[in-house]
Order: sequence, then C-alpha cells, then structure tokens
Amino acid sequence: MLTTVDTVVIVVYLIGVAGFGIWSGGAESTEDYFLGGRDLPWWAVCFSVVATETSTLTVVGVPAVAYGGTLTFLQITLGYLVGRTIVALYFLPRYYAGKLETAYAFLGDRYGDTMQAAASITFLATRLLADGVRLFATAIPLKVIADTAGMEVGYFEIIFVIGVVTALYTLVGGIKAVVWMDVVQMLLYVGGALAAIGFLLGDVSPGWWSTVVEAGKTNLIDLGFDHSVGRWFTMPYTLGTSVIAGAVFSMASHGTDQLIVQRLLACRDEGDSQKAIVGSAVIVMVQFALFLAVGLLLWAHYDGATIEALGLQRSDEVFPKYIIEGLPVGLSGLILAGIIAAAMSSLSSSLNALASSSVNDLYERIMGRPLAEERGVFVSRALTLFWGVVFIGFASLFQDSNNPVVELGLSIASFTYGGLLGAFLLGLWHEQTQQVDALVAFVVSIGAMVLIIFGVWHSPSEGWMFVLSPSEASVQELDLRTIGWPWYTAIGTVINLVVGSLLALRHRALVEA
Repeated sequence: MLTTVDTVVIVVYLIGVAGFGIWSGGAESTEDYFLGGRDLPWWAVCFSVVATETSTLTVVGVPAVAYGGTLTFLQITLGYLVGRTIVALYFLPRYYAGKLETAYAFLGDRYGDTMQAAASITFLATRLLADGVRLFATAIPLKVIADTAGMEVGYFEIIFVIGVVTALYTLVGGIKAVVWMDVVQMLLYVGGALAAIGFLLGDVSPGWWSTVVEAGKTNLIDLGFDHSVGRWFTMPYTLGTSVIAGAVFSMASHGTDQLIVQRLLACRDEGDSQKAIVGSAVIVMVQFALFLAVGLLLWAHYDGATIEALGLQRSDEVFPKYIIEGLPVGLSGLILAGIIAAAMSSLSSSLNALASSSVNDLYERIMGRPLAEERGVFVSRALTLFWGVVFIGFASLFQDSNNPVVELGLSIASFTYGGLLGAFLLGLWHEQTQQVDALVAFVVSIGAMVLIIFGVWHSPSEGWMFVLSPSEASVQELDLRTIGWPWYTAIGTVINLVVGSLLALRHRALVEA
C-alpha cells in the first residue's frame, strides 16, 4: 500500500531533481549548452550513458525476463561490449578529428547537407516515437500503484508532472544538468534494486538458490546447438546472436545515435570518451545482472507462481507488486522515485539531443551560418521547451496501454538503426559513394526494415499480404516475422551497404569510360 510517507518521498525527490539540475547546469554558448564546454569527466559521462539507455522498461522489464525465463538475456551484454569497443576504436577518432558537434555532422562533411538533414530528421522521428512512448510506459505502473492506493490520478497528470520537471532542469541547465542528474538518478535506481535484493534475501527460504537451479532458471549460456541454423536467427538470446547481432546493434545505438554520441563528444578528449563508452558496457553488464537477480528472487519469493495466479496481467507488473506489498514504508517511495528517475534520465537526454540536432544539423544549415552565442543559447532553450511540449502531448495520446502503436514506438529503433549505421559505414569504407547513393541506400534500407518488421507475408494460398498480427498458419509458411530482434539492425545495415555499393559502381563505370 502506498503511504503518505512514500508520496512525500516522491514529491521531495521531484523538487530536489529540479533544483539540483538547475543549480548544476548553466551555459553561455551552444557548445556549453550541448557539450558542456567539452569538459565533462569521463566517469560522469559513462554513468550518464548508462542512465540514458536505462528506461522504466529496463527497471521493471528485466526482472520480468528472469521471473518468466532464465538468465540467457545477459548474453546480449557480450555483444554490447564488442560493439562499443569498435565504436571507441573506429568511430570516436573520426568524430574528434573533425571537432564535430553532432553524429550527423560527419555525414554532412562526407556527403552534404541533404544527407545530414535526412539522418537528423530520422533521428528526431525515432526519438519522438521511442521516448515519447517510454514516457507513457512510465505512467502505466505508476497509475496502477496510484489506483491501488486509492488515488484518482490519470495518465496525463503523471506524464505532465514528469515531463515538466524534466524539461525544466534540461532547459535551464543544458547537458551539464542532464549528465549530473543522470549520475544521481542512476545511483538512485541501482540503490533501489540493491535494497530490494536485500529485503528479498530476508524473505525467501534458505534453500531458494537450490530451488532456482533445479527449475533451470540459472541457465546463462545458450549455444543454440540443439536447434537448426535457421532457428539461430529466430532466437534472440543464443550466444551467436547475442555477440554478433548485439555488437552491430550497439555500434548503431552508441556510434550513430546523437542521444549517446552527444555525451561522448562532451568528454575532455578522445581517450576519455573511449573510457566512457567501454566502461558503460561493463556497467550495463553489472546492472542487467542486478535486475535479473531481482527477478530470480521474486520467483523464489512467490514460489514460482504464474502471472495469472498472482492476479497480474503482465510479467513486468511483478516487481511493482513487490515494491508496494513487500517493502517497508518510505523505501517503497524511494524505489518508485528510482523508477521515475530512469524515465527522467532518458527523457532529459532526448530533449537535449533533439535540441542539439535541431540547431546544429537543421537550423544552422538552413540559415547558412552559425548562431551568435547569446542567440544560440536562446534558440536552443526554445527548442528544448518545444520538444518537451511535444513529448508530453505525444505520450498523452496513448491512453490505452494495449495500443499496438505502443509496441511500434518501443521498437522503432529497429527500423532506423540499420540505415543510420549503414550510412556511416558506407561513408567510411566506400570512397566512391556520393550523396545520392547514400540517400537512396538509406531510404531503401529503412523501407525494407519496415516491410520485414511490420509484416509483409507471402502465402501460397492468399498471395502477398500486409499484416500486423500474422496467423499461426502464415508464420509456418514464412517465418520472417519471428527473426530475433537483435538481427534487425544487422539486416538493415547490410541492405544499406549492398545498395550503396551497387549504386557506386555507376561512378566507377563513368571514370573508366
């Protein structure tokens, strides 16, 4: 039961976040506002990267994975480590050599303004869909908890409060406020997970670990050798998929997404940036292991009861249920504040990154000149406010948590990451490609991923069809829809590279002629 003390803890946290964020930030130029004067310590950037990629879905979703399955999800972090190491060694030197302010400035220098604008607009749309939906997703468990406590609070009120507080300190403080608040928020939600583990260890029986092992829930490595080669591509957490596809996904998310690249460019030098990105992979491993441990302990605490037996509809409601029912007064509020913190860290990062890309990739390119310092900070803050309002409005559209668009928004990066990574690799590897080649390959790769992920099917009996929810029969006829999600980025990247390289052959033929 959510008590008055828990509510006070949450309110005090929100007020403290706004105050500390405003106090820790400040900017006199756009470089200060978006890059912190390129003077942020690597360890703070490292924590900020981890907090940025950690949403409420991670805090409540990863324990649910262990509760309903095994620990094989942790394999994906091996791919993350490989991918981020490649970013550190291959991408970051290119960014620092050009003193770039956004990830997409590289594409502008390599191909031209049109390619830079296309990548930037794709990023803006991706962030709006993905993080706008995440903001709404944060409101779902909080509303469930509020309803349990007898509080009449709607989704909009929850979204509005979180959005306004986050936009306030992001608008005033810029990237410095975002990074330092990310550090605080990461410590909060990790501390909450540790506290939950401590109480769960006190609740479960002494032989809980043996019970978990006997149930087969501690399986950590799945080589996939007991399945056909084709099945490897449909199972997201076999070792091969996790390492190879996970590495490609991480290269895209941490090497081409302005949300992360912006933080890496805020480090003092290339070496610090490399330490931040590789260090983030190690911390994510530990963090995922921590939340998976929560899931195992919850399974032991509830004696392996099914979700239905617990009176729940979804597995990601298990952890919130324990927070309300199993933790002492005050600590429940603190952990709920940690769930809010995970949402705020992602939202604040998105707001600042969206404003950064809007100013540097679009506004200044359209105007044809850089903004004066005072004018630049004003425009940057105005755009941060604009995107904050858009996020609140967009997230409020999803009053039905079962809306299929929610699932689309949460997986939207799968549509675009392959195209973005392919564009970067094409620019790095293929000197003969020109802007039109890169643009066509970019559009084709994203379009192809929409067809693959969203669902284009060929049935011998019904022909070609477009379906959001394929039937069991259609799945048996063509299994594209069941491709493991880590492979989506790799597929999009390959399509981009192949199309771009083939188009570049035209230029070679002209030169030889």
